[in-house]
Amino acid sequence: MKTAARETVTRHADDLVRLSERLHADPETAWEEHRAAAMVPELLDRAGFDVTPHYLGLDTAFHARFGSGPTRIALCAEYDALPGLGHACGHNLIAASSVGAALGLAAVADDAGLTVEVYGTPAEEGGGGKIEMLDRGAFTGADLAMMVHPAPVDVAEARPFAVSHSKITYTGKSAHAAAYPEAGINAADAFTVAQVAIGLLRQQLPSSARVHGVVTHAGDAPNAIPEHATGRWYVRAETLAELAELEPRVMRAFEAGALATGCELSVEPESKPYAEFRADEAALADYRANAVALGREFAPPGTAARMNRASTDMGNVSQVVPAIHPYIGIGSLPATNHQREFAAFCVGETARRALLDGAVALAWTGIDRAARRA
Repeated sequence: MKTAARETVTRHADDLVRLSERLHADPETAWEEHRAAAMVPELLDRAGFDVTPHYLGLDTAFHARFGSGPTRIALCAEYDALPGLGHACGHNLIAASSVGAALGLAAVADDAGLTVEVYGTPAEEGGGGKIEMLDRGAFTGADLAMMVHPAPVDVAEARPFAVSHSKITYTGKSAHAAAYPEAGINAADAFTVAQVAIGLLRQQLPSSARVHGVVTHAGDAPNAIPEHATGRWYVRAETLAELAELEPRVMRAFEAGALATGCELSVEPESKPYAEFRADEAALADYRANAVALGREFAPPGTAARMNRASTDMGNVSQVVPAIHPYIGIGSLPATNHQREFAAFCVGETARRALLDGAVALAWTGIDRAARRA
């Protein structure tokens, strides 16, 4: 069955690479992936999968299903890009490798006793698409959920931070900055105060905590005191429980900005928090063995393996069903995820090999799960 799955992936190799390259050339950001959501399931539809667009009422999600066996394998296809950076996290490869794995598993679904499902999951980059899907009933009853994520090097185990995403808005009062400065309330200054407070707070935070963000708007003209200022901020911790303790401390820094300047503060969650990842140990061992059998080499712990700490809404899926989220190397060092240079490595010969190896390794791991259940 593993031979048949691999041969199927190989037979579709050019189509899978073409899909990846089309996505790469046409990046769409969170909740705007309309073309991608239509493009990604095309191969599945032609292979006989039952495809449901606009899945669970989400415009840029889809679901595809093949087979009726007792072991349900869920493959996650991410396809959103980063604002301003395109596919600098390689979601084009994630989508194509999940489609490839699904095609490989469909070829042996009857013999292996499989139901193969592909979830088109929008808005991983801050929008929490998988969390929205979970809340609407997705993944219920799956025996194993999987995806493979591009990284500089191969790392089997995902150990992401829990993370919250917030939109921060300060509202002050405009005035002429030279003639009537005393009449203004400076919303940009509120962010300055908050960022200084956060910088000092870092001295007392656990070494694993992360607080970072960007100011997206802070005025329009130098001679007008900014009336509105907005930003996006992430707070990360080892677990959701630690995040719940840390986040109020960070929010007090934003409150300090409002108090010092007289601005009004608004904090709007951009999604529900992403959870830490709970890896299924048996599936992780199977994936490691399958990747090694394909000639992959896993990086030793250290700097090269740090991408496995990146947060993902796949963590929330792992809290509900067994899951793995391995990283597959595209040989990009010194370029790393979320850099333009990394995006350039997400197409080409090394990316092609990672895509196809990832698809086969996932398919083989799905076959192993079915064998364990039999």
